[in-house]
Amino acid sequence: MKMMRKNRPAFSIAEEPLGNIRGHDIELYLDVERPYPPMLRRPPHPASLETRKEIEKNINELLNMDVIRKIGQNEIVEITTPYLNT
Repeated sequence: MKMMRKNRPAFSIAEEPLGNIRGHDIELYLDVERPYPPMLRRPPHPASLETRKEIEKNINELLNMDVIRKIGQNEIVEITTPYLNT
């Protein structure tokens, strides 16, 4: 959080929208090949109803700011990343 506050112009929250920063896109190469390592194949950690509601709220906020996007039903995805709620 300290780093985010120190570099506030680079980050955004719903009350202070910035959204996806355009013009600073990078290509990211992920060198994880199939079969994926066991740590990437783990099932989701169980969460309480209250925690799941908070996760949904945070995910919707990120969707609205164009930070993340939903994957289409027939869309092929090479890799996904876990959601970390801190």
